[in-house]
Amino acid sequence: MEYTVLQLVKARLGISTTVRDVYLTAIIEGVMTELSEEKGLVLSETNPYHLMFVADFSSWRYQNRDSMDGMPRHLQYRLHNLMINIGGATSDI
Repeated sequence: MEYTVLQLVKARLGISTTVRDVYLTAIIEGVMTELSEEKGLVLSETNPYHLMFVADFSSWRYQNRDSMDGMPRHLQYRLHNLMINIGGATSDI
């Protein structure tokens, strides 16, 4: 999943080289860990909604790394929807 998300993030940011791959991969892994361990979400690499959310969230984290601003409403709304969809189940959403 990380490789696919990395390609999506690089496309969104307009990055065509591998210079920032290590840093972007660390952000992506951090986002995925946060979503799974803190939010209890089980992400599926075959679900395009999950892929795009992780890519958008990672892109936002990269672009706002020095900012104290909170998460934008569209990301908050999408995260909330993901958390509701899990419904306390432990299987893929």
